[in-house]
Amino acid sequence: MIQFLDLKAPYQELKTEIDEAISRVIQSGWFIGGAEVDQFEEDFAAYCGANHAVGVANGLDALHLSLRALGVGAGDEVIVPSNTYIATWLAVSQCGAKPVPVEPDARTYNIDPARIEAAITSRTKVILPVHLYGQPANMDPILEIAGRSGVKVLEDAAQAHGARYKGKRLGAHGDVVAWSFYPGKNLGAMGDGGAVTTNDPQIADRIRVLRNYGSRVKYVNEVQGFNSRLDPLQAAILRVKLAYLDEWNLRRRAVAAQYQNGLSKCGLGLPYVPDWAEPAWHLYVVQHPQRDVLIRQMSEAGIGTMIHYPIPPHLQQAYSSEGYARGDFPLAEEIAGKFLSLPVSPHLLSHDVETVIDKLLRVG
Repeated sequence: MIQFLDLKAPYQELKTEIDEAISRVIQSGWFIGGAEVDQFEEDFAAYCGANHAVGVANGLDALHLSLRALGVGAGDEVIVPSNTYIATWLAVSQCGAKPVPVEPDARTYNIDPARIEAAITSRTKVILPVHLYGQPANMDPILEIAGRSGVKVLEDAAQAHGARYKGKRLGAHGDVVAWSFYPGKNLGAMGDGGAVTTNDPQIADRIRVLRNYGSRVKYVNEVQGFNSRLDPLQAAILRVKLAYLDEWNLRRRAVAAQYQNGLSKCGLGLPYVPDWAEPAWHLYVVQHPQRDVLIRQMSEAGIGTMIHYPIPPHLQQAYSSEGYARGDFPLAEEIAGKFLSLPVSPHLLSHDVETVIDKLLRVG
């Protein structure tokens, strides 16, 4: 059996360091905020090349609080990809604003900058590109459009820890960047966790207040805030893993290269990487017109796969009130119907990758 993702393997590799970090927190008696969170925020900001990092409870909160800090509220509009995990849309809706979907570039699957400007209205407050599957979106034209239109840019980098755009790590290209530390991410906690990075001290300050009940002084509440704080136990674990993130991403890159070489002639649609992008390879996603048949064949061979994501947000019941119909966003629907994620992780052995390739060559 080749699992899609083995979540025990990172712990097994770093068991001694992680156990020491957990013990350190338990013995400190400090379980909300404190030195572990402060130090992780400092380390993560430095890693991302940002001036500030603010830890929060999860990736959805990172998006939601970032939008709030940018002043998004009822009646506003936010440009979002038509193909993304629904959290990107939910964060907008939680602010009382409207997600405005834009179709992807057919090669990269990231939001197409050429389609963004036509979607901007007088109500548009933010453009929210997603660095989908760990590949950077094309930020320069997005930032140019935002500057020309007078709107802000919030990046959803939940899948892109360590990815680079034109040689620079993601973390401070736009006004603010939202991160998830869900266990399966490249930098994953042992539970939920998230963060925001930014070069803007005012945005960082607003998020620090919003995450803590709207308070910076105990029992003094400046605004109606939320309870969204990164747990010190998770911060301590993330500090350990952060030191290995670049090495683990290199291993992911090696797995992706092995797939690219081994599957080049099997008829699958393989990922396209622009010359300005250095993906984090959170996911290795291929396309096949009979995707569901292929999934069954792979499962019968003992190989785990996943679909990211089987239902695009505009067709989810959660957004039925928007009145979208099948065919409104055909590229997003095509991706949902044809795309398949293969196993990729820093702990996937080369001979296991070859097993996956061999099976795909025989059935593809």
